[in-house]
Amino acid sequence: MKIRIADRTLCRAENAFTFKEKIEIARQLYKLNVDVIELSEIVNIKADTLLVKTISSFVKDTVLSVATGLTVDGVNNAAEALGGAKKPRLRIEAPVSTVGMEYVCHKKAPAMLELVKKLIIAAKEKIDDVELCLLDATRAEKDVIAEMFSVAKENGVTTITLCDNAAEMLPDEFSAFVKEMTDSINDTNISVGVMCENKNGLAAANTVMSIKKGVNTIKTDIDGNISSVMTIGSIIKNAGQNYGFESTLKLTELNRIYNQINWIIGNSKNQKNIVSSADADNNEVVLSNKDTAQTVSSAVYKLGYDLSEEDNAKVYEEFLRVTEKKNVTVKELDAIVASVALQVPTTYKLISYLVNNGNIISATAQITLEMDGKELQGVSIGDGPIDAAFLAIEQIIGHRYELDDFQIQSVTEGTEAMGSAVVKLRSGGKLYSGNGISTDIIGAAIKAYLAAVNKIVYEEVNI
Repeated sequence: MKIRIADRTLCRAENAFTFKEKIEIARQLYKLNVDVIELSEIVNIKADTLLVKTISSFVKDTVLSVATGLTVDGVNNAAEALGGAKKPRLRIEAPVSTVGMEYVCHKKAPAMLELVKKLIIAAKEKIDDVELCLLDATRAEKDVIAEMFSVAKENGVTTITLCDNAAEMLPDEFSAFVKEMTDSINDTNISVGVMCENKNGLAAANTVMSIKKGVNTIKTDIDGNISSVMTIGSIIKNAGQNYGFESTLKLTELNRIYNQINWIIGNSKNQKNIVSSADADNNEVVLSNKDTAQTVSSAVYKLGYDLSEEDNAKVYEEFLRVTEKKNVTVKELDAIVASVALQVPTTYKLISYLVNNGNIISATAQITLEMDGKELQGVSIGDGPIDAAFLAIEQIIGHRYELDDFQIQSVTEGTEAMGSAVVKLRSGGKLYSGNGISTDIIGAAIKAYLAAVNKIVYEEVNI
């Protein structure tokens, strides 16, 4: 039997992780090859939608599941956020125990049933893959569960999950309950899953026993609030062959990825205890090209940034480029982070630029950008080198945006000072800002312009 792993690490309480931490955790879960990555309900429409769309940009072979909440608006928001996902899923989480229905939703069973039916119908109109999670199922009346099953089957739900939130059943009792419920569904087109709370340390045992009774989808997380993905993976690796079940998890990578995500979680928990601003303001600390990636990463962390491996690599690459000419202070390192650690995917990447300027010739610029693996080139004449560079970029992208503001300032002092450029472009009535740094102010301006363009393109395509 092939067991499907749906991981809920990113469904922790609101604000448990920063945006970048969520992206990095999603990347690690994708590398682990879990079958489903679950995300919470869309609450802050702009920020949460951007999160879903950013994760959708690199999650291709894994289902991306977003909770809908208990309103049709919630269904619509989740569906819109999943617009760019290759394998989207809408997840309806509804309490079915008496206490859950009446004290959480203020509804009796018939009203709750009608609400769930309404949400399923609305979800199916948007996305074909719809899951119904029956919260607190082990304390619900069985006839209520049976009616939920009936509504789910009639309206095309693809997965039904029984949730043991109370954790009051021992493994044999829970597996018997699951067996009875699974048999009553009697539909091979519907996957049956379980989610077991680990309040008494029995989540893994309850989960594995339910697998033996026919369940094929299980919910996990990293830190063990429910069945731990590390524990489940170890059971599959060591005992799966004996009992005829397997999964798509990359078991050889499990320990490394588990530790990596735990490291992110640990940093997130301890972030408030780290007092780094005083040290960060000390501009006397100087780094050179002899410093290792780990040293630079540590300095970045002390500045208050908690970057992903990918962003740390980008920062170190830019750091090495700058330190070929000069040493870098903490203030300059802060500018490097601001320049290269982006939260949106890069559509246009700068490959090279050649700018000619003088008092007896017109300024010209030749810009080479990369998009989707292809190099694109633009050549233009302008009223000065920066204007020529911007026009060359506009020639490549085939669009001219209104330049609302352009600022140049020195980040540090001296003849080898790093320059910082800020570009603000207007598109559709909205302002998009980009920042670039370089010892070459024209290079800084080009990077800033591209940073703003990438934000515009990303939002126009994905939101």
